[in-house]
Amino acid sequence: MKLLVTFLSAVLLFSIQCGLAQIRENSDTVENIPAQVRKKKKKKKKYRLPKVDLSHWKVTIPEGSGKGGAISVAPPEILDYANNETLRPYMYNDSSAGALVFYAYPSEATTANTKYSRSELREQMEPVNDYVNWTFADGGYLKAKMSVPEITKDSDGKPHRTIVVQIHGRLTNEQRDLIGQKDNNAPPILKVYWKEGKIRVKTKVLKERGVSSEGILHEEAWGDDEGRTFKEEVGSGKFVVEVKVSNGKMVVSLNKNEFFVYDDLSMRRWGVFENYFKVGNYFQTRDKGAYAKVNLYELEVSH
Repeated sequence: MKLLVTFLSAVLLFSIQCGLAQIRENSDTVENIPAQVRKKKKKKKKYRLPKVDLSHWKVTIPEGSGKGGAISVAPPEILDYANNETLRPYMYNDSSAGALVFYAYPSEATTANTKYSRSELREQMEPVNDYVNWTFADGGYLKAKMSVPEITKDSDGKPHRTIVVQIHGRLTNEQRDLIGQKDNNAPPILKVYWKEGKIRVKTKVLKERGVSSEGILHEEAWGDDEGRTFKEEVGSGKFVVEVKVSNGKMVVSLNKNEFFVYDDLSMRRWGVFENYFKVGNYFQTRDKGAYAKVNLYELEVSH
């Protein structure tokens, strides 16, 4: 009898162990099924648009009828830039980066008074009207988030440079006629360069402190300062340039970490000129085969 009980107990124990093993095996199989069989869900691509309102900007591109004949497109046509066949090679969206891209190369189509070509925005306080601008007394603020993801190198292996932000001066019609100039062009008081992975700032200074109120209107009255370069290296990554101007003063900053302050006689006397902001890719070379792309992610301007 005891032998029978022992035998039955052994059979029962064996059955239980087999059952548990089968459960574990089934459990492992169930846990492994999703990893082996289930198809991985494809990640949906995120499409982003730049935070740039173009309703008060016109763009100039390296396309047109040669020197002084570069094409410009203003509102409302610029608002449909994505469908504009003329603009598309030089100004287009990179939706994966969330950027508005400005492409430039050494073209024969330039603007007046320059040998370099550009894909660059020009501020218009009143759309389609270049004759309404602002002074330092009016004040101005610009914030631009940008990057230079692609730029060629010169024969020495150094990256070419491009101007990404400007404040350009402008003569009123009365000032133009007073000095007998054929157009309203005045010097740029500010140029912000991308140069070899860093951001460099250049401004204008008076050659003679005591120049007359009429003489100051001539471009020859102004020279270039030595320039200042921010310490931070931005490379091909994103950076934020901010420019704030007020009566007799200009402050330029990079990524809210470094600040250049301009508060001198030249800035105070610059108040005689009208001004407008420029943003984009003003490419500074005539080298064959050269090109640059500038990404603009965000743009904010106020007066």
